[in-house]
Amino acid sequence: MKRKFHFFLSALFLAASLCGCAGEESPAASNGEVLSNGENLSGWAQSSNAATSSASGPVELTVWGAAEDEELLSLILDEFQEKYRGEADFRITYEPQSESHCTDALMADLENGADVFAFADDQLNTLVASGALGPIENAEDIRSSNLPEAVSAACVNDTLYAYPLTADNGYFLYYNKEYFSPEDIRSWDRMLDIAGDADRKVSMEWSSGWYVYALFGNTGLALGLNDDGITNYCTWNDTEGAIKGTDVAKAMTAMARHPGFLSTDDAGFVEGVKNGSIVAGISGVWNAVTVEEAWGDAFGAAKLPSYTCAGQQVQMASFSGYKLIGVNAYSPHRDWAARLAEWITSEENQGLRFEMRGQGPSNKKAAASEAVQASPAIAALLEQSEYSCLQRIGGNFWEPVTSFTAEILAGNPSGKSLQELLDTMVTGIIAP
Repeated sequence: MKRKFHFFLSALFLAASLCGCAGEESPAASNGEVLSNGENLSGWAQSSNAATSSASGPVELTVWGAAEDEELLSLILDEFQEKYRGEADFRITYEPQSESHCTDALMADLENGADVFAFADDQLNTLVASGALGPIENAEDIRSSNLPEAVSAACVNDTLYAYPLTADNGYFLYYNKEYFSPEDIRSWDRMLDIAGDADRKVSMEWSSGWYVYALFGNTGLALGLNDDGITNYCTWNDTEGAIKGTDVAKAMTAMARHPGFLSTDDAGFVEGVKNGSIVAGISGVWNAVTVEEAWGDAFGAAKLPSYTCAGQQVQMASFSGYKLIGVNAYSPHRDWAARLAEWITSEENQGLRFEMRGQGPSNKKAAASEAVQASPAIAALLEQSEYSCLQRIGGNFWEPVTSFTAEILAGNPSGKSLQELLDTMVTGIIAP
C-alpha cells in the first residue's frame, strides 16, 4: 500500500502584479528575489492564471521519490512550504516511487501523474519524446550551478529538460577490510577465493543488465543506442577479436560456479552485509551509510577490480548515471512544481541529501564541500569513472540480458552452447 504524507499550510494569498505566458501558471519572485541557497529567480514570470488558481483553491502537488528518501523529502517539503508561507495554500503529497521505474508509472496516466518526480537519467529521452517534460525556463542558472556532466545528462540536443539531483548513479566495490587487503581488491578472482575459503560471499547483481555491463564493457565488445534513439546495436556475441563473446560467457560460467560468488539484488546485498554473509559486493553510494554502519572501521570502498577473461586481466567497466528531478508538463500548477523541483535540487538540499543519504551532489558548490570530498564511497566512484560511460540504451536491452544470466546461473539447463545463448540474447537486444 502506498504511504502518503500530506503537508497543509493555509494562508491568505498575497496579490501582486503578474505577467507571463498565457495559459501557464508562473508563481514568480519579484525582480531580484533570492532563494535561501543564493540562487536568483528573477527570470521567472508569473501569469494572471496563477493568482486566480492560488486565490480560489489550494496548490495541490504530488511528489514522487525513492522510498528511502521519505525522511529527507519530508524535511525538504516542509521547509519549502515554510519558505513560501502566505503565497499559497499548499497541499503537497509525497508518494514513494522507484526512480528506475518512474517512467513506466508516469506513462500509465501521464495527465494525472506526479507533478514533481525523481528519475534516472537514462529515462530522459522517453520522457521528452512523450511530452512529459518541457524545456527548463531558467536553464542557464541550472547549467551554471551544476557539474557539466550532470547537465549533459539532463539535456536532449543541448536543451535542458530536467533538474540535476545527484552525480553518483554508478557503482563500485564495497569491501570489508577484515577480509581483504588493498592488494586483494585489485583482483575479482582473488576476492572470490578469499570469500569462498571463509565461507562468505562476494556479491554482484546479474538479474540487471546495468551491472552485467561491467563484464562486457572493457572487452572491445560494443553496446549502444542507434541514431533512431530507440533501438540498440550490440556485438556481445562477436566471434572474432582478442576477446570473443564466448570468452566473457565462459568467465561468467566460472564465476557462477564459484563458492565465493553470489548474485543478489540490492536488498539481498544489504541483508548479507548486515548478517555478515557478504564481505564484499558491487553497489552504489545509496548503500554507503548502511554498509559503513554494519562494518564500522572495516568499511572500505574502491574502484571495481579486474577479472580473468580469455587468459588476460580485464578491468571491470561500469555505467555512470545521474538522478534528475522532472516537472510534469501536464501539471495544473506547473510553475509551483518547477519552483519546488529547483528547491529540492538546490545547493543546500543536495548537501542535506549527502548528509542524510550519502548521495553525491551534482551541484558544484555542494560537491566541492570537505565532507563530500572526504567520502570513501564518492572517492571510489570518482576512481571508477575512468572506466565508466553514460548509459544510453534502448528498452530492449534489459530482458534478454536477464534471461541470459538466469541461464548461466542455473548451470545452463537448456543445454545450448554458449554461442547460442549469446546469439539469442543479442537478437533480443537489437530487436526493433
